[in-house]
Amino acid sequence: MDYDVADLDLAPLGKQRVDWASRNMPVLASIRERFEKERPLEGKRIAACLHITTETANLLKTLKAGGAEVVACASNPLSTQDDVAATLVKDDEIATFAIKGENSEVYYKHMDSVLDTHPQITMDDGCDLVSRLHQQRPEQLKNMIAGTEETTTGVIRLRAMEADNALHYPIVAVNDANTKHLFDNRHGTGQSTLDGIIRATNILLAGKCVVVAGYGFCGKGVSNRARGMGAQVVVCEVDPLRALEAVMDGFRVEEMAEAAKEGDIFITVTGDRDVLRKEHFEVMKNGAILANSGHFDIEIDLKALAKMSISTKEVRPLVQEFEIPDSQGSHQVLVIAEGRLVNLAAAEGHPAAVMDMSFANQALGVEWLVKNAESLDNIVLGVPQDIDQEIARLKLETMNVSIDKLTESQIEYLSSWTVGT
Repeated sequence: MDYDVADLDLAPLGKQRVDWASRNMPVLASIRERFEKERPLEGKRIAACLHITTETANLLKTLKAGGAEVVACASNPLSTQDDVAATLVKDDEIATFAIKGENSEVYYKHMDSVLDTHPQITMDDGCDLVSRLHQQRPEQLKNMIAGTEETTTGVIRLRAMEADNALHYPIVAVNDANTKHLFDNRHGTGQSTLDGIIRATNILLAGKCVVVAGYGFCGKGVSNRARGMGAQVVVCEVDPLRALEAVMDGFRVEEMAEAAKEGDIFITVTGDRDVLRKEHFEVMKNGAILANSGHFDIEIDLKALAKMSISTKEVRPLVQEFEIPDSQGSHQVLVIAEGRLVNLAAAEGHPAAVMDMSFANQALGVEWLVKNAESLDNIVLGVPQDIDQEIARLKLETMNVSIDKLTESQIEYLSSWTVGT
Protein backbone atom coordinates (compact mmCIF):
# COMPACT_ATOMS: atom_id res chain seq x y z
CA MET A 1 0.00 0.00 0.00
CA ASP A 2 1.34 3.39 -1.01
CA TYR A 3 1.02 6.30 1.43
CA ASP A 4 2.72 9.51 2.57
CA VAL A 5 2.33 10.59 6.20
CA ALA A 6 4.58 12.42 8.64
CA ASP A 7 5.36 9.64 11.12
CA LEU A 8 3.84 6.17 11.49
CA ASP A 9 5.03 6.07 15.11
CA LEU A 10 2.25 8.52 15.91
CA ALA A 11 -0.34 5.84 15.17
CA PRO A 12 -1.04 4.77 18.81
CA LEU A 13 -1.96 8.32 19.79
CA GLY A 14 -4.03 8.69 16.65
CA LYS A 15 -5.95 5.47 17.34
CA GLN A 16 -6.67 6.60 20.88
CA ARG A 17 -8.06 9.93 19.66
CA VAL A 18 -10.08 8.38 16.82
CA ASP A 19 -11.66 5.98 19.32
CA TRP A 20 -12.47 8.91 21.61
CA ALA A 21 -14.21 10.77 18.77
CA SER A 22 -16.25 7.67 17.95
CA ARG A 23 -17.86 7.88 21.40
CA ASN A 24 -19.60 11.05 20.24
CA MET A 25 -20.55 9.75 16.79
CA PRO A 26 -23.32 7.23 17.54
CA VAL A 27 -25.27 7.82 14.31
CA LEU A 28 -22.24 7.01 12.18
CA ALA A 29 -21.55 3.99 14.39
CA SER A 30 -25.02 2.61 13.71
CA ILE A 31 -24.49 3.09 9.97
CA ARG A 32 -21.13 1.33 10.19
CA GLU A 33 -22.73 -1.61 11.96
CA ARG A 34 -25.28 -1.98 9.15
CA PHE A 35 -22.64 -1.47 6.46
CA GLU A 36 -20.57 -4.32 7.89
CA LYS A 37 -23.51 -6.66 7.42
CA GLU A 38 -24.86 -5.43 4.08
CA ARG A 39 -21.63 -4.29 2.32
CA PRO A 40 -23.46 -1.79 0.04
CA LEU A 41 -20.20 -0.30 -1.29
CA GLU A 42 -18.56 -3.61 -2.18
CA GLY A 43 -15.92 -3.22 -4.89
CA LYS A 44 -16.20 0.55 -5.21
CA ARG A 45 -13.10 2.77 -5.07
CA ILE A 46 -13.64 6.01 -3.17
CA ALA A 47 -11.20 8.93 -3.23
CA ALA A 48 -11.75 11.13 -0.18
CA CYS A 49 -10.23 14.62 -0.19
CA LEU A 50 -11.20 15.74 3.30
CA HIS A 51 -9.70 17.25 6.44
CA ILE A 52 -7.75 14.34 7.95
CA THR A 53 -9.12 14.50 11.49
CA THR A 54 -10.39 12.06 14.09
CA GLU A 55 -13.95 12.50 12.85
CA THR A 56 -12.97 11.92 9.22
CA ALA A 57 -11.16 8.74 10.25
CA ASN A 58 -14.43 7.36 11.60
CA LEU A 59 -16.14 8.15 8.29
CA LEU A 60 -13.40 6.47 6.26
CA LYS A 61 -13.59 3.38 8.48
CA THR A 62 -17.36 3.29 7.91
CA LEU A 63 -16.91 3.41 4.14
CA LYS A 64 -14.38 0.60 4.32
CA ALA A 65 -16.76 -1.42 6.50
CA GLY A 66 -19.28 -1.04 3.68
CA GLY A 67 -16.91 -2.80 1.29
CA ALA A 68 -15.28 0.20 -0.37
CA GLU A 69 -11.60 0.55 -1.20
CA VAL A 70 -10.79 3.95 0.32
CA VAL A 71 -7.87 6.30 -0.35
CA ALA A 72 -7.56 9.69 1.29
CA CYS A 73 -5.74 13.00 1.01
CA ALA A 74 -6.00 16.34 2.79
CA SER A 75 -8.37 19.07 1.60
CA ASN A 76 -6.28 21.75 3.32
CA PRO A 77 -2.49 21.92 3.90
CA LEU A 78 -2.84 22.85 7.58
CA SER A 79 -5.83 20.78 8.67
CA THR A 80 -4.18 17.33 8.84
CA GLN A 81 -3.76 15.70 12.23
CA ASP A 82 -0.57 13.70 11.68
CA ASP A 83 -1.37 11.08 14.31
CA VAL A 84 -4.70 10.40 12.61
CA ALA A 85 -3.02 10.02 9.21
CA ALA A 86 -0.62 7.53 10.80
CA THR A 87 -3.32 5.34 12.36
CA LEU A 88 -5.34 5.29 9.14
CA VAL A 89 -2.34 3.76 7.40
CA LYS A 90 -1.00 1.52 10.14
CA ASP A 91 -4.14 0.30 11.88
CA ASP A 92 -6.88 0.62 9.27
CA GLU A 93 -4.87 -0.02 6.08
CA ILE A 94 -6.39 3.02 4.40
CA ALA A 95 -3.93 4.59 1.96
CA THR A 96 -3.49 8.17 3.17
CA PHE A 97 -1.52 11.04 1.68
CA ALA A 98 -1.50 13.95 4.12
CA ILE A 99 1.07 15.86 6.18
CA LYS A 100 0.26 18.90 8.30
CA GLY A 101 1.96 21.97 6.85
CA GLU A 102 2.57 20.49 3.39
CA ASN A 103 3.28 23.08 0.71
CA SER A 104 1.14 23.55 -2.40
CA GLU A 105 3.34 21.27 -4.49
CA VAL A 106 2.99 18.38 -2.05
CA TYR A 107 -0.72 19.15 -1.59
CA TYR A 108 -1.42 18.56 -5.27
CA LYS A 109 1.05 15.68 -5.46
CA HIS A 110 -0.98 13.94 -2.76
CA MET A 111 -4.16 14.63 -4.71
CA ASP A 112 -2.58 13.06 -7.77
CA SER A 113 -1.56 10.02 -5.74
CA VAL A 114 -5.20 9.53 -4.81
CA LEU A 115 -6.38 10.00 -8.38
CA ASP A 116 -3.73 7.51 -9.57
CA THR A 117 -5.86 4.78 -7.95
CA HIS A 118 -8.58 5.50 -10.57
CA PRO A 119 -11.47 6.04 -8.16
CA GLN A 120 -15.09 5.65 -9.18
CA ILE A 121 -16.47 7.95 -6.48
CA THR A 122 -15.09 11.24 -5.17
CA MET A 123 -15.75 12.64 -1.71
CA ASP A 124 -14.55 16.24 -1.79
CA ASP A 125 -14.31 19.18 0.60
CA GLY A 126 -13.81 22.36 -1.41
CA CYS A 127 -13.98 20.87 -4.94
CA ASP A 128 -10.19 20.80 -5.47
CA LEU A 129 -10.20 17.05 -6.20
CA VAL A 130 -13.14 17.25 -8.59
CA SER A 131 -11.67 20.31 -10.32
CA ARG A 132 -8.28 18.64 -10.76
CA LEU A 133 -9.89 15.48 -12.08
CA HIS A 134 -11.91 17.41 -14.68
CA GLN A 135 -9.07 19.71 -15.75
CA GLN A 136 -5.99 17.50 -15.53
CA ARG A 137 -7.34 13.97 -16.03
CA PRO A 138 -10.38 14.10 -18.32
CA GLU A 139 -9.62 10.58 -19.57
CA GLN A 140 -10.60 9.22 -16.14
CA LEU A 141 -14.06 10.81 -16.16
CA LYS A 142 -15.62 7.99 -18.15
CA ASN A 143 -15.07 5.64 -15.20
CA MET A 144 -16.66 7.92 -12.60
CA ILE A 145 -19.93 6.94 -10.96
CA ALA A 146 -20.70 9.90 -8.71
CA GLY A 147 -19.40 12.10 -5.90
CA THR A 148 -20.24 14.10 -2.80
CA GLU A 149 -19.23 17.59 -1.64
CA GLU A 150 -18.89 18.57 2.02
CA THR A 151 -18.69 22.35 2.18
CA THR A 152 -20.25 25.60 0.98
CA THR A 153 -17.25 26.72 -1.09
CA GLY A 154 -17.17 23.42 -2.93
CA VAL A 155 -20.88 23.55 -3.72
CA ILE A 156 -20.46 27.07 -5.12
CA ARG A 157 -17.69 25.84 -7.43
CA LEU A 158 -19.69 22.77 -8.47
CA ARG A 159 -22.73 24.88 -9.36
CA ALA A 160 -20.45 27.01 -11.54
CA MET A 161 -19.25 23.83 -13.26
CA GLU A 162 -22.83 22.71 -13.76
CA ALA A 163 -23.77 26.10 -15.21
CA ASP A 164 -20.87 25.77 -17.70
CA ASN A 165 -21.93 22.21 -18.60
CA ALA A 166 -18.50 21.16 -17.34
CA LEU A 167 -19.63 18.64 -14.70
CA HIS A 168 -19.31 15.08 -15.97
CA TYR A 169 -20.91 13.06 -13.18
CA PRO A 170 -23.60 13.63 -10.53
CA ILE A 171 -22.52 15.05 -7.17
CA VAL A 172 -24.56 15.26 -3.98
CA ALA A 173 -24.21 18.54 -2.07
CA VAL A 174 -23.91 17.13 1.43
CA ASN A 175 -23.38 20.69 2.67
CA ASP A 176 -26.98 21.55 1.80
CA ALA A 177 -28.55 18.84 3.95
CA ASN A 178 -30.41 20.33 6.91
CA THR A 179 -28.64 17.96 9.28
CA LYS A 180 -25.36 19.34 7.97
CA HIS A 181 -25.60 23.11 7.55
CA LEU A 182 -28.04 23.78 10.39
CA PHE A 183 -25.72 22.12 12.90
CA ASP A 184 -22.21 21.63 11.48
CA ASN A 185 -21.98 25.10 9.92
CA ARG A 186 -23.69 26.96 12.74
CA HIS A 187 -22.80 25.11 15.93
CA GLY A 188 -19.62 23.42 14.74
CA THR A 189 -18.02 26.40 13.00
CA GLY A 190 -19.28 28.78 15.66
CA GLN A 191 -17.60 26.92 18.50
CA SER A 192 -14.48 25.68 16.76
CA THR A 193 -13.62 29.04 15.17
CA LEU A 194 -13.49 30.80 18.51
CA ASP A 195 -11.63 27.79 19.94
CA GLY A 196 -8.92 28.21 17.28
CA ILE A 197 -8.59 31.95 17.88
CA ILE A 198 -8.34 31.53 21.64
CA ARG A 199 -5.82 28.69 21.41
CA ALA A 200 -3.63 30.68 19.03
CA THR A 201 -3.74 33.99 20.91
CA ASN A 202 -5.00 33.33 24.47
CA ILE A 203 -7.02 36.52 24.03
CA LEU A 204 -10.05 37.48 26.14
CA LEU A 205 -13.10 37.96 23.91
CA ALA A 206 -15.21 39.78 26.50
CA GLY A 207 -15.27 43.49 25.73
CA LYS A 208 -13.61 43.12 22.33
CA CYS A 209 -15.13 44.30 19.06
CA VAL A 210 -15.43 41.22 16.83
CA VAL A 211 -16.16 41.85 13.15
CA VAL A 212 -17.74 38.88 11.36
CA ALA A 213 -17.72 38.99 7.56
CA GLY A 214 -20.58 36.88 6.25
CA TYR A 215 -23.89 35.99 7.91
CA GLY A 216 -24.61 32.58 6.44
CA PHE A 217 -24.99 29.66 8.83
CA CYS A 218 -21.28 29.80 9.70
CA GLY A 219 -21.43 33.53 10.30
CA LYS A 220 -24.54 33.15 12.45
CA GLY A 221 -22.77 30.58 14.62
CA VAL A 222 -19.60 32.65 15.02
CA SER A 223 -21.55 35.85 15.76
CA ASN A 224 -23.77 34.28 18.39
CA ARG A 225 -20.94 32.56 20.20
CA ALA A 226 -18.76 35.65 20.18
CA ARG A 227 -21.66 37.63 21.67
CA GLY A 228 -22.19 34.88 24.21
CA MET A 229 -18.60 35.34 25.38
CA GLY A 230 -19.10 39.05 25.92
CA ALA A 231 -17.86 40.48 22.63
CA GLN A 232 -19.44 43.39 20.80
CA VAL A 233 -20.21 41.93 17.38
CA VAL A 234 -20.37 43.80 14.08
CA VAL A 235 -21.58 41.93 10.99
CA CYS A 236 -20.56 42.81 7.41
CA GLU A 237 -22.69 41.46 4.54
CA VAL A 238 -23.39 41.97 0.83
CA ASP A 239 -26.75 40.16 0.83
CA PRO A 240 -29.59 42.47 1.94
CA LEU A 241 -31.70 39.65 3.38
CA ARG A 242 -28.85 38.29 5.46
CA ALA A 243 -27.90 41.80 6.56
CA LEU A 244 -31.49 42.44 7.61
CA GLU A 245 -31.54 39.13 9.48
CA ALA A 246 -28.38 40.13 11.36
CA VAL A 247 -29.97 43.47 12.33
CA MET A 248 -33.12 41.71 13.52
CA ASP A 249 -30.96 39.27 15.50
CA GLY A 250 -29.59 42.25 17.39
CA PHE A 251 -26.21 42.75 15.69
CA ARG A 252 -24.78 45.99 14.36
CA VAL A 253 -24.34 45.81 10.57
CA GLU A 254 -21.79 48.02 8.83
CA GLU A 255 -19.74 48.22 5.67
CA MET A 256 -16.27 46.77 6.08
CA ALA A 257 -14.73 50.19 5.38
CA GLU A 258 -16.20 51.42 8.68
CA ALA A 259 -15.91 48.18 10.65
CA ALA A 260 -12.20 47.95 9.77
CA LYS A 261 -11.55 51.01 11.95
CA GLU A 262 -13.35 49.52 14.97
CA GLY A 263 -12.55 45.83 15.06
CA ASP A 264 -10.21 44.12 17.50
CA ILE A 265 -10.76 40.71 15.88
CA PHE A 266 -11.87 40.03 12.30
CA ILE A 267 -13.32 36.67 11.23
CA THR A 268 -14.11 35.93 7.57
CA VAL A 269 -16.69 33.26 6.72
CA THR A 270 -17.94 34.20 3.25
CA GLY A 271 -16.58 31.70 0.71
CA ASP A 272 -15.37 34.62 -1.43
CA ARG A 273 -11.99 36.24 -1.99
CA ASP A 274 -10.39 39.52 -0.82
CA VAL A 275 -12.95 40.21 1.88
CA LEU A 276 -10.23 41.93 3.92
CA ARG A 277 -7.86 43.89 1.68
CA LYS A 278 -5.43 46.80 1.42
CA GLU A 279 -7.80 49.66 2.23
CA HIS A 280 -8.99 47.79 5.31
CA PHE A 281 -5.51 46.92 6.60
CA GLU A 282 -4.50 50.58 6.31
CA VAL A 283 -7.11 51.78 8.83
CA MET A 284 -7.11 48.89 11.31
CA LYS A 285 -6.26 49.33 14.97
CA ASN A 286 -2.78 48.49 16.17
CA GLY A 287 -2.80 44.80 17.10
CA ALA A 288 -5.93 43.85 15.14
CA ILE A 289 -6.26 40.06 14.80
CA LEU A 290 -7.35 38.48 11.50
CA ALA A 291 -8.71 34.95 11.23
CA ASN A 292 -10.45 33.05 8.45
CA SER A 293 -12.96 30.24 8.77
CA GLY A 294 -13.89 30.12 5.09
CA HIS A 295 -12.58 27.11 3.20
CA PHE A 296 -9.73 28.71 1.24
CA ASP A 297 -7.00 31.14 2.32
CA ILE A 298 -8.06 33.86 -0.14
CA GLU A 299 -10.63 35.65 2.02
CA ILE A 300 -7.80 37.75 3.49
CA ASP A 301 -5.65 39.35 0.77
CA LEU A 302 -2.35 38.19 2.25
CA LYS A 303 -0.33 39.14 -0.82
CA ALA A 304 -1.41 42.76 -0.50
CA LEU A 305 -0.76 42.66 3.25
CA ALA A 306 2.74 41.32 2.76
CA LYS A 307 3.49 43.84 0.02
CA MET A 308 2.46 46.85 2.11
CA SER A 309 4.26 45.68 5.27
CA ILE A 310 7.74 46.85 6.22
CA SER A 311 8.41 43.75 8.33
CA THR A 312 6.86 40.43 9.31
CA LYS A 313 7.61 38.04 12.14
CA GLU A 314 6.09 35.12 14.01
CA VAL A 315 5.10 36.30 17.48
CA ARG A 316 3.43 33.06 18.63
CA PRO A 317 3.06 29.65 17.01
CA LEU A 318 0.64 30.13 14.09
CA VAL A 319 0.48 33.92 14.63
CA GLN A 320 2.31 36.21 12.22
CA GLU A 321 2.70 39.95 12.80
CA PHE A 322 2.71 42.38 9.85
CA GLU A 323 3.99 45.92 10.46
CA ILE A 324 2.27 48.50 8.26
CA PRO A 325 3.53 52.08 7.85
CA ASP A 326 1.03 54.85 8.61
CA SER A 327 0.90 58.59 9.38
CA GLN A 328 1.80 57.92 13.02
CA GLY A 329 4.72 55.68 12.13
CA SER A 330 3.35 52.16 11.89
CA HIS A 331 0.80 49.72 13.27
CA GLN A 332 0.71 45.94 13.56
CA VAL A 333 -1.83 43.49 12.15
CA LEU A 334 -1.78 39.86 13.31
CA VAL A 335 -2.81 36.93 11.08
CA ILE A 336 -3.62 33.50 12.49
CA ALA A 337 -2.66 30.28 10.68
CA GLU A 338 -1.62 31.93 7.40
CA GLY A 339 -5.25 32.84 6.75
CA ARG A 340 -6.24 29.19 6.49
CA LEU A 341 -9.15 27.55 8.30
CA VAL A 342 -8.50 28.73 11.84
CA ASN A 343 -10.68 26.08 13.47
CA LEU A 344 -8.65 23.26 11.94
CA ALA A 345 -5.21 24.86 11.67
CA ALA A 346 -5.13 26.22 15.23
CA ALA A 347 -7.57 23.84 16.93
CA GLU A 348 -9.16 20.42 16.31
CA GLY A 349 -12.04 21.41 14.05
CA HIS A 350 -15.68 20.73 14.76
CA PRO A 351 -16.74 18.66 17.77
CA ALA A 352 -17.40 15.03 16.89
CA ALA A 353 -21.05 15.31 17.92
CA VAL A 354 -21.87 17.61 14.98
CA MET A 355 -19.62 15.80 12.50
CA ASP A 356 -21.61 12.69 13.40
CA MET A 357 -24.51 14.11 11.38
CA SER A 358 -22.39 15.55 8.57
CA PHE A 359 -20.54 12.30 7.98
CA ALA A 360 -23.71 10.25 8.34
CA ASN A 361 -24.91 12.27 5.34
CA GLN A 362 -21.68 11.42 3.52
CA ALA A 363 -22.00 7.69 4.18
CA LEU A 364 -25.69 7.42 3.34
CA GLY A 365 -25.27 9.80 0.40
CA VAL A 366 -22.64 7.56 -1.15
CA GLU A 367 -24.81 4.49 -0.58
CA TRP A 368 -27.73 6.25 -2.31
CA LEU A 369 -25.53 7.32 -5.22
CA VAL A 370 -24.25 3.78 -5.78
CA LYS A 371 -27.84 2.56 -6.00
CA ASN A 372 -29.16 5.38 -8.17
CA ALA A 373 -26.28 6.92 -10.16
CA GLU A 374 -27.27 5.39 -13.50
CA SER A 375 -30.57 7.28 -13.46
CA LEU A 376 -29.08 10.63 -12.41
CA ASP A 377 -28.07 13.56 -14.58
CA ASN A 378 -24.63 15.18 -14.31
CA ILE A 379 -25.78 17.90 -11.93
CA VAL A 380 -25.46 18.98 -8.31
CA LEU A 381 -28.08 17.16 -6.25
CA GLY A 382 -29.48 17.61 -2.77
CA VAL A 383 -29.39 14.93 -0.11
CA PRO A 384 -32.71 13.05 -0.36
CA GLN A 385 -35.13 14.29 2.29
CA ASP A 386 -35.74 10.83 3.71
CA ILE A 387 -32.01 10.48 4.46
CA ASP A 388 -31.95 13.91 6.12
CA GLN A 389 -35.00 13.03 8.24
CA GLU A 390 -33.60 9.63 9.21
CA ILE A 391 -30.32 11.14 10.40
CA ALA A 392 -32.23 13.66 12.52
CA ARG A 393 -34.35 10.86 13.96
CA LEU A 394 -31.31 8.75 14.78
CA LYS A 395 -29.53 11.72 16.36
CA LEU A 396 -32.51 12.47 18.62
CA GLU A 397 -32.70 8.80 19.56
CA THR A 398 -29.05 8.77 20.65
CA MET A 399 -29.74 11.90 22.73
CA ASN A 400 -32.71 10.21 24.45
CA VAL A 401 -35.06 12.85 23.06
CA SER A 402 -38.64 11.84 22.16
CA ILE A 403 -40.93 13.83 19.87
CA ASP A 404 -44.67 13.73 19.18
CA LYS A 405 -46.32 11.94 16.28
CA LEU A 406 -49.24 13.20 14.23
CA THR A 407 -52.62 11.65 14.91
CA GLU A 408 -54.67 10.20 12.06
CA SER A 409 -56.98 13.21 12.11
CA GLN A 410 -54.00 15.59 11.99
CA ILE A 411 -52.54 13.74 9.02
CA GLU A 412 -55.91 13.86 7.27
CA TYR A 413 -56.28 17.60 7.98
CA LEU A 414 -52.82 18.43 6.62
CA SER A 415 -53.56 16.57 3.39
CA SER A 416 -56.98 18.11 2.81
CA TRP A 417 -58.16 21.44 1.44
CA THR A 418 -61.92 21.41 2.11
CA VAL A 419 -61.82 22.08 5.85
CA GLY A 420 -61.77 25.76 6.71
CA THR A 421 -62.63 27.87 9.74
